[in-house]
Amino acid sequence: MTSEYNERPTTDQIRRAPKVLLHDHLDGGLRPATIVDLARETGYQNLPETDPEKLGIWFREAADSGSLERYLETFAHTCAVMQTRAALVRVAAECAEDLAADGVVYAEVRYAPEQHLEAGLTLEEVVEAVNEGFREGERRARENGHRIRVGALLTAMRHAARALEIAELANRYRDLGVVGFDIAGAEAGYPPTRHLDAFEYLKRENNHFTIHAGEAFGLPSIWQALQWCGADRLGHGVRIIDDIQVAEDGSVRLGRLASYVRDKRIPLELCPTSNLQTGAAASYAEHPIGLLRRLHFRATVNTDNRLMSGTDMSREFEHLVSTFGYTLDDMQWFTVNAMKSAFIPFGERLAMINDVIKPGYAELKSEWLFRSVTQVPTTVCDTAADQG
Repeated sequence: MTSEYNERPTTDQIRRAPKVLLHDHLDGGLRPATIVDLARETGYQNLPETDPEKLGIWFREAADSGSLERYLETFAHTCAVMQTRAALVRVAAECAEDLAADGVVYAEVRYAPEQHLEAGLTLEEVVEAVNEGFREGERRARENGHRIRVGALLTAMRHAARALEIAELANRYRDLGVVGFDIAGAEAGYPPTRHLDAFEYLKRENNHFTIHAGEAFGLPSIWQALQWCGADRLGHGVRIIDDIQVAEDGSVRLGRLASYVRDKRIPLELCPTSNLQTGAAASYAEHPIGLLRRLHFRATVNTDNRLMSGTDMSREFEHLVSTFGYTLDDMQWFTVNAMKSAFIPFGERLAMINDVIKPGYAELKSEWLFRSVTQVPTTVCDTAADQG
């Protein structure tokens, strides 16, 4: 990419850069030590490992195993220890803390309330506990000199029949910490059109929603999410690349659906590491994000499941910087894209861009200019492999 600031950012600069996260699952981002603690407190005895370090390795290896059954097993363990109010408050607070420490200034974190009812909580109690945890995490982050705002996305499971109920729940807690709605789960066999009543309800209420689409199933899933359901954003949407043809001479031709997505500025919630784990790309170099960035799609960078992927926003950007030679300008482009696409009011998005994001990157770029003038050597961001 061409850039006035043509030097790759250092690992420290990537970490300090303000970042925006739109696609992160609460039950996919627990600290391994917290899982062990909560399992002990609740009497859950089915953890594959009780040493936090070994447990973290197990989650990452299970996610990389290529076995869908083993991958889904990982969420069975995290959800199992997230069944009490205290556990939900703790997990949500730590989520906000961890994101803030990673330089995230705004995040939308999603979870399925229906998966946290086994110990007797109501849907409303689940939402209120998670919201309380996010506010506590924001407070702790401020005490540590970090700024973050976290909004919740309530998720309904594609294979279940509670989407309208969860959509109504999201609307009741709108402006009280919940910023939108989502559906998740296996795409194949469970099209979003099964939940049209929920999406029609949300549209009548002028509420926001994203849909997991185009992660594994492909273009039909994306088409249905947009044209039948009216999604504001695409959760992943990485398979839009199937509607883009690149000729041997480098020329590019967009199909009708890809053109629509680009022309309408439909945000793509891309999750590079997770997409590699699920087979959407064979390597970071082959990930569609490079082409989508070049073609100016509304691409954003996300984590999906930080625990299972052994990642965070800084690591995701480190991979992209190392692979595509991205600069601070590119990081800012992805970050502004994400903030433009957030489910909070326009004025609040604009304030975040102008008062937090742009000044944050301007400060980092001024460091680059100072080094250029003084010719102080810098260390380029290590390769993704070196970063572990």
